[in-house]
Amino acid sequence: MIKKTYKNLAKFKEKYPLMLWYITGNFINAILLRLFTTGHFGLRAIFFDFAFIILLTCLSLLFKNRGRITYYLITTVLMVFICGANTIYYNYYSSFISVSLLSTAVFLKDVSDAMTQLVMKLTDFIYLWVFIPMFVVIKKNKKESIDKKKNFACMLKISLISILIGSAMPPYSSWGSLFKLWNRVHTLDGWGPYVYQLNDIIQSLKPTFNNLFGYDNALKRTRDYFNERKYNISNNEYTNIFEGKNVLAIHAESLQSFALDLKFNGKEVTPNINKLAKEGIYFSNFYAQVGVGTSSDTEFTYATSLLPSNNGTVFVNYANNKYITIQSLLKDKGYYTFSMHANVGDFWNRNAMYDSMGYDKFYDKDSFIIDEEYGLGLSDASFFRQVVRMIEEIDNEVGKPYYGTLITLTNHTPWKDANLYGDNNLIADYLKNSTIGKYIMTVNYMDKTIGNFISEMDKKGLLDNTVIIIYGDHDSRIDKKQFDYLYNYDPVSRKIRNEDDSGYNPFNDYDYELNRKVPFIIWTKETAFKLEKNTPMGMIDVLPTLGNMLGINNKYALGKDIMEIKNDEAIIVFKDGSYITNKIYYNAKNGEVYMLTNGILENDYLNVRNKITNDMIEISNNIITYDLLDELVKNTNN
Repeated sequence: MIKKTYKNLAKFKEKYPLMLWYITGNFINAILLRLFTTGHFGLRAIFFDFAFIILLTCLSLLFKNRGRITYYLITTVLMVFICGANTIYYNYYSSFISVSLLSTAVFLKDVSDAMTQLVMKLTDFIYLWVFIPMFVVIKKNKKESIDKKKNFACMLKISLISILIGSAMPPYSSWGSLFKLWNRVHTLDGWGPYVYQLNDIIQSLKPTFNNLFGYDNALKRTRDYFNERKYNISNNEYTNIFEGKNVLAIHAESLQSFALDLKFNGKEVTPNINKLAKEGIYFSNFYAQVGVGTSSDTEFTYATSLLPSNNGTVFVNYANNKYITIQSLLKDKGYYTFSMHANVGDFWNRNAMYDSMGYDKFYDKDSFIIDEEYGLGLSDASFFRQVVRMIEEIDNEVGKPYYGTLITLTNHTPWKDANLYGDNNLIADYLKNSTIGKYIMTVNYMDKTIGNFISEMDKKGLLDNTVIIIYGDHDSRIDKKQFDYLYNYDPVSRKIRNEDDSGYNPFNDYDYELNRKVPFIIWTKETAFKLEKNTPMGMIDVLPTLGNMLGINNKYALGKDIMEIKNDEAIIVFKDGSYITNKIYYNAKNGEVYMLTNGILENDYLNVRNKITNDMIEISNNIITYDLLDELVKNTNN
């Protein structure tokens, strides 16, 4: 059989060299994609990759010789693009790309430095190799004389057999990921990049058809969910403690919690933020729940207690929907609401989305004097200096309480100017030229600017009757190898310690994932709470928790008041189906459980929390995709 197969392949290569390279090259690229991203090589994905390429080859037989060559080149360009784009995207987001993100591509020019420095690698272009043998064959002008009818039937049969074999392979639960596409990594690992991308196109078009055909079912499912949930307004010792007070929320770019714990030569990296955390209420087990919209997803999730969308970015794709937000609820109570950010107003479509969120005014780049630039734009130092003046004007002129979001910028990747504004004496020499070293210096710089902001606000009497919120909008997205460099570099041997070396600090892949937590701090000058809350908490829990303190509530919030629930009830749900509780981290990409405590899980522990997670993702997507809140609120009022 082996001899016969080899003989047939040799004959095939002799008769159809271009077709052979077309099939082989694109098949190898699909395998390389998984090699450079997840490292998983499921047999089912291999069968589906092969079946997909053979089907494309079948279609090539509809063309004559020159037309077939053009077809091969065009479809190969598309498949090479799929492989390259997904590899680049995975390097930054640990997920795979969607055509629904095309509407956000316009924003890439504003973060191009970050993309090229942190994302683009030489291996991202390796897929181009496939064109070399194809062009060599084309240049020889070998015409392939093909029996179209016979070859079409043969290839179709091979493709169908491959699909049947692949479909029969376990785990059968993977079919759910194909239809729901919550976990893109799991889908690509299970079905291959080409089937994944085709499915993504179908799923991206689905909302349009859903709006026509699925609205009633989604509304009923969502209404039943909230009726069964039996929402109760919080009533605890923190209820209404901040009612009527001004609120300033510092949206701290890429501020990750590990930085708060760092010291070099006894010197804290973030002394000012640490002081606010110790004096105020510090949620130390807090995670952002972002998708591809990064900062904009955090703004959305923080304000609405909904998860990011699985199709594109809410700020871009669903900006005209009706939302119940912290801003709109406070506006109903007579607050003046605003956001300040020294970037262009169109970035992440904020100009449009802020109207839907209930902001009265957006002070964007045009509102600031760009007198000092670091990284992507106006320095945080200048930003906060100007913000103090602007808030003073608001305080004097508005005559009512206000809620403001202050979005920092300097700590955005790639931190390339850290040596210009950072403290060069803060960290050891071996860290200064590393990515994580530059990040630490920039975080230290941001901490200083926040400290100066608090001091200036206090001098002008603007901290009286004011609540300060600080939260990291998402993790720094620094590569795991950099953390090995931070925690396990031996400056004497100039090498990274391994498990057998003395002084080695364990930091595995799951430690890296759990290290993504960001700080969430509530502080006020008048009251020293001195409370650290370690209950697992996500960004969707902010509205119920902070809202209870401000005297506002939203029946359709998916999060919970963390001051009210027990540790065992807390769960942080991520949009790919992963979640964290006080006992485990469940990684949906790998279907693995990582224990956070000793002990044995109850029999139905995973089933219960898997259902909570899946329901939350489904309901959140229903509300966003179908714009259900107006109808839900109307139904409640009736």
